[in-house]
Amino acid sequence: PPAMASGKHFKYIVLGGGVSGGYAVREFAKQGVQPGELAIISKEAVAPYERPALSKAYLFPQNPARLPGFHVCVGSGGERLLPEWYSEKGIELILSTEIVKADLASKTLTSAAGTTFTYDTLLIATGSSVIKLSDFGTQGADSNNILYLREIDDADNLYAAIQAKKGGKAVVVGGGYIGLELSAVLKMNDLDVTMVFPEPWCMPRLFTAEIAAFYESYYTNKGVKILKGTVAVGFDADANGDVTAVKLKDGSVLDADIVVVGVGGRPLTNLFKGQVAEEKGGIKTDAFFETSVPGVYAVGDVATFPMKIYNDERRVEHVDHSRKSAEQAVKAIKGKEAGSAVEEYDYLPYFYSRSFDLSWQFYGDNVGDAILFGDADPGSAKPKFGSYWVKDGKCVGAFLEGGSPEENAAIAKLARAQPPAASPDELKAAGLQFASKI
Repeated sequence: PPAMASGKHFKYIVLGGGVSGGYAVREFAKQGVQPGELAIISKEAVAPYERPALSKAYLFPQNPARLPGFHVCVGSGGERLLPEWYSEKGIELILSTEIVKADLASKTLTSAAGTTFTYDTLLIATGSSVIKLSDFGTQGADSNNILYLREIDDADNLYAAIQAKKGGKAVVVGGGYIGLELSAVLKMNDLDVTMVFPEPWCMPRLFTAEIAAFYESYYTNKGVKILKGTVAVGFDADANGDVTAVKLKDGSVLDADIVVVGVGGRPLTNLFKGQVAEEKGGIKTDAFFETSVPGVYAVGDVATFPMKIYNDERRVEHVDHSRKSAEQAVKAIKGKEAGSAVEEYDYLPYFYSRSFDLSWQFYGDNVGDAILFGDADPGSAKPKFGSYWVKDGKCVGAFLEGGSPEENAAIAKLARAQPPAASPDELKAAGLQFASKI
């Protein structure tokens, strides 16, 4: 249809230019769209890229990754979608555009500049925003060189600070993914690094105390200082407004040239408040990622969806689900049009991280009793260890550090199968053999 005077109309709009948005567009192209039918709207200035690179290779001291090298979908072995790819396919790539109002009843999105976009089908892929210390009114939190990492602009700021403060002191606030990955990369850049977090051990949502003890010792051996059980309550700055110190709740003060904060994210659902059903902090969807509003879908970080394997509803913040949920939603949209059935989303939780020479993967559910196996000595030349989680006599989750692709595939298969578990002693003795027999 001709564009209305007020703005542009598209058959499909993907809102959000992160991993989910990029993978959704690729799936639309794979399923077949006519030129002019599809638009993707992003508040970032660049085409969708593989976000995990920002905390890793983007900040490496030697040969750091740069765009266009890590546009989607290279992170999963797919083709790289350069800006020209979108125009060749007749897909409208609308960058540097923040949508400030969404009216689902009239199927209208309005940008900060006042442009309106209307759609027939909407795919919400808005992702998360980073939680800032200034949100809590932390004293001095607006000082210069207190940095966060979410988008490529943030990574550029962090990279510039690393170059400017060579050999300086960095304080990392937070003990989750971002805290661990950035502490490693700051250390690789020869900064003096201290990690600070309130929990009794790092990555508490996933790691057991035993798993965490390995990583904490490994990091300590690499020269990263770790302060647990305390939080930053304020910051000192010099006359230029540059941060100079971090004040901790326990009364101690850490000198700092750079502070990096990684204390979590919040799903970006505000635009849709009161217009769609919500659940567990996200937008409630069915197994095809359709929301309570027909023709409106939500994927990635913002979606709370039925997790078939555990028969409950969950929201998952990880790149693997960002990719797969986007593909599922587009298959469902196109399937509905064609009148063909699409299988329900049947997701197996999968998390991973890489730092220094380490690389771990986790599959399944970390509930029940955890049983550690293998060589968890941080001083080993090639440490290799894992953990199984046993609940109600079944093995429901598995973690592995230093696994080969085959071994990682074996623990994934195990978490999917949920086999009856042997006794803890037998599991510990069998180690990876238990998984490879499934």
